[in-house]
Amino acid sequence: MTTSLITGANKGLGFETARQLIAAGHRVWIGARNPDRGQQAADQLGAEFVRLDVTDDASVAAAVENVGALDVLVNNAGISGGRIGPSEATADDMRAVYETNVFGPVRVLHAFIPLLEKSEVPVIVNVSSGVGSLGLAADPDGPWREANYPVYASSKAALNMLTIRYAAAFPSMRINSVDPGFTATDFNRHRGTQTVEEGAEVIIRYALIPPDGPTGGFFDRNGAEIW
Repeated sequence: MTTSLITGANKGLGFETARQLIAAGHRVWIGARNPDRGQQAADQLGAEFVRLDVTDDASVAAAVENVGALDVLVNNAGISGGRIGPSEATADDMRAVYETNVFGPVRVLHAFIPLLEKSEVPVIVNVSSGVGSLGLAADPDGPWREANYPVYASSKAALNMLTIRYAAAFPSMRINSVDPGFTATDFNRHRGTQTVEEGAEVIIRYALIPPDGPTGGFFDRNGAEIW
């Protein structure tokens, strides 16, 4: 049975991704910082819970020991940091968001790649955002022209670069970034225009990618690359 781990999976897109992967026959680990919420989510879905705080080395190391074997890793945990514009953004704002959105995935990748290397079909999905696309950001007529929030956007651009470099380093793995689109969750105070089922579609598609599928890409819900 394929074993999957999803970080930040006690609610929102992570929870829906877990639900759909279980439906696809996976054994799923719900990674969450809060033990009560994480266990409740796991019990609701029929998944397993592992306490995992992506900002804490000891927590991640303990999670590796608990999970034991892994085929699919979904780096979903992330924070927005709020709607901070260019004139308000500080180094401290950047540091707080990067700790979860950039250093967190690096911490998790460093710890779990040895398990993934033992898998016959290792897959990594980094949950990014369209606001992390340099091409879309540079387009004056693009969909994100009004969303000028450099703290969050740059953290997702950094995550996309990690996807490229890790994919190059581990060619036997399928490693991709995905943009779920503007999905209604607590993350955006439910302002999103998509349901979690719709947002999770692209995460599931690349979590279930075959061994000969693309790697090192950044894909939106329509399958288009959006660098």
